[in-house]
Amino acid sequence: MEATIIKKDGKATMDKDFNFMLSLLRNGEYTLTIKRKTKPRTLDQNALMWMWFRCVGGALREFTGEAYWSTKEGVETIHDLYCKKFLTKMVITPKGERTELARGTKGLSTMEMSHFLDAVKTDIMTEYGIQLPLPTDQYYSAFAAEYETKY
Repeated sequence: MEATIIKKDGKATMDKDFNFMLSLLRNGEYTLTIKRKTKPRTLDQNALMWMWFRCVGGALREFTGEAYWSTKEGVETIHDLYCKKFLTKMVITPKGERTELARGTKGLSTMEMSHFLDAVKTDIMTEYGIQLPLPTDQYYSAFAAEYETKY
């Protein structure tokens, strides 16, 4: 059973009556956990990320001479490399072995995706000297027109 709690101006309200919810529980012991609600990454964030990776793919094609980087597969590889670079965590397997797992971007919240995009933007500027635009930047429309539908 779930309920939504909203706290505003120091006062919390709930969309369901708490006592009613308790009355529906079977006898037994329970744990109540309250966690902050997050919103999934937005479609605009996702579109921006793919435009950035298409731009980087074009730059890598020019730098390496390999056409692969200007293909859908090449751009997906760039995505995977950045996920490995910025979305990796160390876990212990059931056998007690340490291993790295890289998350994808699909399950990120809007805040997590913002942090990922910031890290990617900074890294691309540092590594390649490419200044990737944000939607609020002056030349974003021209950038979007160039990279929105490539590959």
